[in-house]
Amino acid sequence: MIRKTYAIIMCILVAVIFAIGGVICGMKINTGNSLLELPKPEVSEGQRGELGIDKNINESSIDDYLGRSDSVYIDVRMLDDPADYAAIGGDSKLAGFVDGFEVVPYPYLVNVTGLPEAVGSTYTGPTLFTYADGKYTANYQQSMRILEDLFPKDKNIFLMCGGGGYSGMLKNMLVALGWNGDKIYVVGGYWYYDGKNKVDVKQLDGNYAFWKVPYHEIDFSKLTEI
Repeated sequence: MIRKTYAIIMCILVAVIFAIGGVICGMKINTGNSLLELPKPEVSEGQRGELGIDKNINESSIDDYLGRSDSVYIDVRMLDDPADYAAIGGDSKLAGFVDGFEVVPYPYLVNVTGLPEAVGSTYTGPTLFTYADGKYTANYQQSMRILEDLFPKDKNIFLMCGGGGYSGMLKNMLVALGWNGDKIYVVGGYWYYDGKNKVDVKQLDGNYAFWKVPYHEIDFSKLTEI
């Protein structure tokens, strides 16, 4: 009888220990980045503000907001941009990215306008949309569906590029097409990021390991023109 009582007590103690452990684990998980309250998007001052770069969540603080289950992280650079971004201190090739970001090139989404004169012209091939006279027009029947798949409206969207221009342009586009601007953060430019989540694509020998990049390909040949 004593042994039986002792066994029951031990079972109860083990169950209690596991329960407490589960609560503790849950507390640890709940203190992670996924539950940090997001400040409302607020543009920076000066030239960075003209690009739409956020005052609170940008290159210097994005590490604190990575890995959220309620968010997507998109770098909108091309792997190799025809524009001469070296002329303004950048890199025309995607030399690296922030771990957790996926790459969707902005010039494939819509024709690019308003680039600095020094960098010249960028990609001029097929795009999902055409921007003209202040309006975005779909070029393919699948254009809006692809955009909604890549940039879910029910998620927070963090946008990054090289210097901040492409990501600011994309936020303007998404808002014009019906996205909630309060859920979109223009993080700024990778060229100015010095955090702990760098993934280097440019190698010591000068070559670029593009295979490292989580890249979204848009095969225009499979789309139906409008």
